[in-house]
Amino acid sequence: MAQQQDHKDPMPDLNKVNMPLFQTKYTADPSPIVVGDTLFLFTSHDASPEDIPDENEKNSAGFFMYDWLLWSTTDMANWTEHGAVCSLKEFEWRSRDNGAWAIQTVERNGKYYLYAPLHGHGIGVLVADSPYGPFKDPLGKPLVWQKEHWDDIDPSVFVDDDGQAYMYWGNPHVYCIKLNEDMISTSGDIFVLNPADGVMRPVKEEGAKINLRIPGSQKANWKVKNYQEGPWFYKRNGKYYLAYATTCCPEALGYAMSDKPMGPWEWKGYIMRPTERDRGNHPGICDYKGRSYIFGQDYDLMHLDSYIHHERRSVSASEINYLVDGTIPEIPYWLDEKPMQQLHWLNPYQRVEAETMAWGKGLKSAKMGIPNTGVIKDMPASTGKRNMYIYDIDNGEYIRLRGVDFGAGAKQFSIAASATGSCTVTLRLDSENGPVIGTVKIGVTGSLDTYKSFATKIKGANSVHDFYLCFGDVNGEVHLDYWIFK
Repeated sequence: MAQQQDHKDPMPDLNKVNMPLFQTKYTADPSPIVVGDTLFLFTSHDASPEDIPDENEKNSAGFFMYDWLLWSTTDMANWTEHGAVCSLKEFEWRSRDNGAWAIQTVERNGKYYLYAPLHGHGIGVLVADSPYGPFKDPLGKPLVWQKEHWDDIDPSVFVDDDGQAYMYWGNPHVYCIKLNEDMISTSGDIFVLNPADGVMRPVKEEGAKINLRIPGSQKANWKVKNYQEGPWFYKRNGKYYLAYATTCCPEALGYAMSDKPMGPWEWKGYIMRPTERDRGNHPGICDYKGRSYIFGQDYDLMHLDSYIHHERRSVSASEINYLVDGTIPEIPYWLDEKPMQQLHWLNPYQRVEAETMAWGKGLKSAKMGIPNTGVIKDMPASTGKRNMYIYDIDNGEYIRLRGVDFGAGAKQFSIAASATGSCTVTLRLDSENGPVIGTVKIGVTGSLDTYKSFATKIKGANSVHDFYLCFGDVNGEVHLDYWIFK
């Protein structure tokens, strides 16, 4: 567990350390989904102090979560932010304005179904025609709600090869129910996993579940060990997997396997062992472009600023492998791994959104025309895909892109920006102190809603390099939309 002291970690070498994926916002509870050649990642959103409406709570250590975010990548190195796709506001029957916890989004028959916990008030579902939304509530009530307890968090949904869909969820017990083909109604009983034998039984049966809070020594022969929360249910090569956050706290990433979608389940070990560098965790796993990836959460981004604990988490990822029997070899903690391999080079000769980056700590992002006050009543309904911009730019900050292929050589660079002030953008290769290939001066455009193109000639940009947009001489407000090379 992080020490309760004010402390800042030195900035690591980004070429050597597997850092969190996103820096413009605090994120948690990663939920990947592959659509065509793009990997989309839905996350929950830990509010920054300025986004917490209650002045008395701005520095609280607790959870402040109001909406859900979306990100995408095609190369596993550079990620594009798409902002909030929906919020608690979509569920008019909710009981609280805080608690936008772990979701999962799945696709079926051209529709996208987002399953969300309304803790203490069941699990709801939203539907959209696109992973970007807009998402709408088709039911106006919970999909599942066990009113006798508060275990209703962290839904995970999977559609099997035969068309049958399942939803797993729960803390500290894990439950399952079958979903109908419409994905917004259920079929049959709710089942609960008994960790002593790995069997799932209807909750209405006597003795269906037993207390998980037992001494660790008595768990030695249990079929499913250490389950805590955050189930992630998937299938690979005919084997069913139930990954989850184990123990508490710290929470590790463990998993069980089965030959059937509803068990019996058998504990197979840790994917990532517990570490005092972390507290909570939540797995999301998917295959993408011939590789398999696990996403989880940590406090590594916050620890660059402070070790005084707050629930301000960050999402990290790692590639995983499988042995012949389907089991998963353990992986080191995120920071003990090298950065993930980039799957293809980035093309700088097509429009690249400013919110596309491999690293951009200190910067912020927003959807154009949508102020985010952090207050549920002021949030817009789910908007669908909207253009975004980068703002809150300070001297010394930068945007890093990994693996940019300049080919035979770039001649010109232009960036679309709006400003009521000014900023100098120094373009560098390989590091924030690397060779300069050009400099752009952004000036006043008339208003922050008026975007203009600012250009410069380029010299020395060819072949593949990491690319840095470094900011200096910042005066007043500057917003960045996109950039392109010629």
